Amino acid sequence: MKNILLILLMAVSLQAGEINIAVAANVSYVMDELKVKFAKSNPDTKVRVTLGSSGKLAAQINNGAPYGLFMSANMKYPRSLYLDKIAITKPLVYAQGTLALFSKKKRDLSKGMALLEDNDIGKIAVANAKTAPYGKATLEAMKKSKVYETVKSKLVYAESITQTLFYAVTAADIGIISKSSLYSNAMNSYKENVHWMSIDSRLYTPIKQGIVLLKHGEDNTEYGDFYDFVLSEQGQKIFKKYGYITK
Repeated sequence: MKNILLILLMAVSLQAGEINIAVAANVSYVMDELKVKFAKSNPDTKVRVTLGSSGKLAAQINNGAPYGLFMSANMKYPRSLYLDKIAITKPLVYAQGTLALFSKKKRDLSKGMALLEDNDIGKIAVANAKTAPYGKATLEAMKKSKVYETVKSKLVYAESITQTLFYAVTAADIGIISKSSLYSNAMNSYKENVHWMSIDSRLYTPIKQGIVLLKHGEDNTEYGDFYDFVLSEQGQKIFKKYGYITK
């Protein structure tokens, strides 16, 4: 009996100081810096991150995935989890995402969204509007720019906005991506107004990204610590640095 208790205590101690969070793919470019800065004031807490499209992460949470915090790319999924009493805090906006038009080759970006209609552009990488909030915003931007009907046969759909960037760099001629990805070290060689341009935010509904604490982590104060850090002045400055709109 003593041995069994010892094993259980060891298992608990191994898990202590570790939190598991579900994070929308577009935030992957910010997470490394968030974790480094968070660790300075919380050195004993290990942050484990699962990245994916917001829709798929929300489905995992609904099915019992052991996440204690969810950072979505929209407010829809956090609201749904809160109404279902799976989230224990009301959804708050932690950042507002933005879109960019990107090509690995130099393009005449003065054309704006009309550039997508050029004959030498055969494939356009976009996120799937059914699973990724950035995909929904992309669809809105193309329709409001009146290019969607012309270019819809060129569209190559990615599951998440991170996968969209991968397609844009490797397989497509151009892509509509999260502006935040352009601030990563891997993208430093691509220049604004040469390889990429911001898409007018008036062309799509603001991408308000929501954060909630989940029932799975309600007994672990470290989830609350990370939640507070994301919404803190320091956390917000990091998001702004990566091209997000913050409060």
